[in-house]
Amino acid sequence: MKAALRKLPGGLAVLLFWAALWALLAYFVGQELLLPSPLQVLKKLGAMAGTEAFWLATGRSILRVLAGLLSATVLGVLLAVLTTRSALARRLLAPVMTVVKSTPVASFIILALLWLGRDVLPAFITALMVLPVVWANVSAGLEAQDPQLLELARVYRLSRLRVLRRITVPSVLPHFRAALRSSLGMGWKAGIAAEVLTVPPLSIGKNIFEAKLYLETTELFAWTLTVIVLSLVIERILLRLAGRIGRKGGGEPA
Repeated sequence: MKAALRKLPGGLAVLLFWAALWALLAYFVGQELLLPSPLQVLKKLGAMAGTEAFWLATGRSILRVLAGLLSATVLGVLLAVLTTRSALARRLLAPVMTVVKSTPVASFIILALLWLGRDVLPAFITALMVLPVVWANVSAGLEAQDPQLLELARVYRLSRLRVLRRITVPSVLPHFRAALRSSLGMGWKAGIAAEVLTVPPLSIGKNIFEAKLYLETTELFAWTLTVIVLSLVIERILLRLAGRIGRKGGGEPA
């Protein structure tokens, strides 16, 4: 907590610098249609936050993205365990993960729209973007387990649960945190992009699309600011949750 407070003044100063630069540019442009000022955007966001529609759209978008993140995390961990134990499975799966990572998100969105409904597609796209990252990082963590510790566990006939909690989890957890840190923002942006292209009802993406369509630039900036803030908050919460789970998982004495 103290470390976070020490970092706050510097971070706040950087934030104020970019906000001042934004306000200066908006002043010289002089047209809200092209570039609204930070104050105009905050006022618009405050007005939006006072409506039920804002919270319904925000809540539905968060649920879609979290559903995709959870699905990708569970599937990525299971696939990592499988491919760590089977060289054949790894050879078969690795090219698929490479294709997923290298294919543009828009291509997946357009293709998936042929088979999936608009409400399901954002969660699917989020999962698709997060899955390769989780799989690769968890696989690296499993492969990084100390073989001497595993051999010692076999000698002393430790239970699988004890090995999992005392050896596997501490080995995998740093890689898992790295996966979350690098994929959360990417998955969130992919999910919102899918909403923008598919326009599901009650979604942030639908509001962004309509704001762009009707040239409501201030509202467009307000929704974009909402996406950024939610991304930071969700990332902070999930990383802290992962840290707590890791501490509990490794807390039992050997």
